[in-house]
Amino acid sequence: MSALLHPRQALFGHEAVRPALPVVDHYCGVEARMRKSLALQAELGPVFDITLDAEDGAPVGGEAEHALLIAELATSPANRFGRVGARVHPFCHAAFEADVDTLIAKAGDRLAYLMIPKPESAEDVERAVAAIDAACERHAQPRLPLQVLIETHGALREVFRIAAHPRIESLSFGLMDFVSAHGGAIPKTAMELPGQFEHPLVVRAKLEIAAAAHAFGKTPSHCVVTEFRDAERLAAAARRAAREFGYTRMWSIHPDQIRPIVEAFAPAADEVAEAAELLLAARAAQWAPISFHDRLHDRASYRYFWTVLERAERTGRALPDAARSAFFPVAIGVIAE
Repeated sequence: MSALLHPRQALFGHEAVRPALPVVDHYCGVEARMRKSLALQAELGPVFDITLDAEDGAPVGGEAEHALLIAELATSPANRFGRVGARVHPFCHAAFEADVDTLIAKAGDRLAYLMIPKPESAEDVERAVAAIDAACERHAQPRLPLQVLIETHGALREVFRIAAHPRIESLSFGLMDFVSAHGGAIPKTAMELPGQFEHPLVVRAKLEIAAAAHAFGKTPSHCVVTEFRDAERLAAAARRAAREFGYTRMWSIHPDQIRPIVEAFAPAADEVAEAAELLLAARAAQWAPISFHDRLHDRASYRYFWTVLERAERTGRALPDAARSAFFPVAIGVIAE
């Protein structure tokens, strides 16, 4: 019977299941762009999340109306896949409690997550989580998955404590605010390409966040690339984020960025084919060690190849029929060219 075990049970049975989040987190806050993003998600499938922005997207003085708009969009038929989240104001902001109450009361059952920005410490995260969970209980809604933006000195200092919080599923790096928080000590070129991959303080922050996320089984989400009209440079940055810095998710701030990021984070066709063949052979051997293409493999390497297939599924890659029927009986949409 063990031969029929799914890889998640056979290979990770003793570990907490990592959240299987799409590889792109697309941010938008202006109404027209929010609606356009929902239409694009309906076209491409759930290969990217949409974060509707109640923080920077809200006009000053219009925070309450903007939160209501986000709730309306999240509960509309345009939210076809349930992969729409929202960023609220920081915990210390006057609009935080109203954001949370409105969004949970009116859209708590349709939001995929809430993003908590600008915490100054692990204690800030704890207080924000407690307030959100209290609102969920007050409105008889299930607890929402929560994500955190690491963009202050204090949050970076305590990033491992934040990653350890059981209610947090993902850590994002807020590049622009992080650079600005240094009061001019980091040049503006560190917010651009290639500077954001070269300045030592920015590189250190990216590595710390990725390491903390992986240490506690959370998803590290890479920061924005502002050069949104240069698809080639964006794709190169996304590949570096995935292959050199250990990120498994990345922000998009323009619809044209979504496809290049998905492509950069997707495994190559030969990687998918190798992983599928190996895992099917391992399953047939009841997940015992096997020889495959003149190399010995066991559960340690099986876990790696399983992540390849999971990335293929999250990015809409075609899988061999035998592997799909064995491991992913329900397919997500395949991204359009």
